[in-house]
Amino acid sequence: MTNALQSSAPFFDRLVHFWANHFAVSVDKILIVGLAGAFEADAIRPHIMGRFEDLLTAAITHPAMLLYLDQAQSIGPNSRMGQRRTQGQPGARGLNENLAREILELHTLGVQGGYTQHDVTELARALTGWTLPSDAPDRTDSSTVRFVPALHEPGPRQLLDRRYPDSGADQARAILHDLALAPATARHIAHKLARHFVADEPPPALVGRLAAEFERTGGDLPAVYRVLIEAPESWRAPSSKFKTPFDWIVSSLRALGTTEIPAQRAVNLMNQLGQPIWRPGSPAGFDDQSAAWAGPDSLMRRVEMAQRLAMQFARQVDARERAPMVLRETLGRDTAQAIARAESASTALALMLVSPEFLRR
Repeated sequence: MTNALQSSAPFFDRLVHFWANHFAVSVDKILIVGLAGAFEADAIRPHIMGRFEDLLTAAITHPAMLLYLDQAQSIGPNSRMGQRRTQGQPGARGLNENLAREILELHTLGVQGGYTQHDVTELARALTGWTLPSDAPDRTDSSTVRFVPALHEPGPRQLLDRRYPDSGADQARAILHDLALAPATARHIAHKLARHFVADEPPPALVGRLAAEFERTGGDLPAVYRVLIEAPESWRAPSSKFKTPFDWIVSSLRALGTTEIPAQRAVNLMNQLGQPIWRPGSPAGFDDQSAAWAGPDSLMRRVEMAQRLAMQFARQVDARERAPMVLRETLGRDTAQAIARAESASTALALMLVSPEFLRR
C-alpha cells in the first residue's frame, strides 16, 4: 500500500496490483505467508513491462505459486520417483492438476478458451518435475525452484492439437510459450484489462483492439497498455468503475495528504473493508466488478471508515477546498452542496470520501 501511496508512476503500480490479482496466491495457505511479498516483488513487478510469456513463466515457476497450487507435490505416476513410491506405499502422492487447471482457466486461455479435461491432465503431466528443495519453503527467492527429472512424467504430450516431445524441463516451457501466444489468451487478457480499467462490461471494440495488438506483438505488454491508454473509451466520463476497497482506501489516504501508513494499520484497514491483503479466497483473485463491492454491508464499512478518517484529518483538511481538487470536473452540485452544508468539518470530509463521485474512478 505504501508503494501505491508514494508512487510517482501510479499507472505502473496499478498494473502491479492488476497482475498480482491475475496470478493470485493466498496466505490462507500457511506456506505462502513468507512468500507472498516476494512473489509480487520477484515474479510480478519486474515483468509487467515486458512480454506476457516472461510474466507467465515467472509467476508459474515461483515458489509461492508452486506451493499454493500444490505443484511442488505433484509426481508423475510413471516417473522414476512415482514408480518407487507406489511400491508398498499406499496413498503415496501422485499427479496434481491444480496448477495446470488454473493456468488454462485463469492465467491464459480463459474458461471459454476451448481446452478440455484431457488438456488439463496433459499439462499437469508436463509440469511434473518442477518443484522445490526440501528447505525451500523457508526461503523467499525464486532460485529455489528446480527441475527434478526423477519426478517428471515421461513421454510426449498432446495438448490443444499440438504434440510436445519428451524434452524434460523444456516440455512445459514449450507449452507455456504456445499458451502465451494463443489467440484465446489474447482475448482473455484484453477483456480483463478493459474490464479493470474501463468498465465492468467493457466495449467489445476496445477488447478487440487490445487483443489484436497482443497478437500482433506476440504479447508485448507495453504495446497493449499503449492501446488502452490511447483509447477514447478509457477517458469517457463519467467513469463506471466502482472502486475496490484497495482503490478506495488508497485514494482516500492520498486525498487526505497521507503518503505513509504503518504496515499493520494497512493490514487492519483492508481486513475491515473486506479485501484482506494477499488473501483473495481463491486462485481467481478478488472480484473486479461493482457487484462484489457495492452491496449494503460493503458501503456501510466504507461509511464507518470514512467517519474515522474524517475525525483524524478534519483539522488539517477542509473538504470544501479539497473536494474540487480531488474530484475536479466530476464533482456534482448535490455533493458540493452537501459538503458545504455539513454540520461539522469532519462530517464534510466523510461526505466527500463516500460521495458517489469519489466511490468511482
